[in-house]
Amino acid sequence: MKDFVEYIVKKLVDNPEDVKVTQIDSEKTVILELQVKEGDLGKVIGKKGRTAKALRILLTAAAAKQGQKRAILEIIE
Repeated sequence: MKDFVEYIVKKLVDNPEDVKVTQIDSEKTVILELQVKEGDLGKVIGKKGRTAKALRILLTAAAAKQGQKRAILEIIE
């Protein structure tokens, strides 16, 4: 999951080398913390949050398809 999110986000931003995804596993949930450079934050969130919402939907669908735990994407500065 971490590689999946990292791949997509690196294609969206101007500074792909600054994309960092940290995966935190718990018993029932996988949390992915996405960190990008401040100037790229708007590209990841998108207009009216649409890009961030689409990323979260993709992540949830991919986790369900693989029969994995609940997946949550957190975008942090």
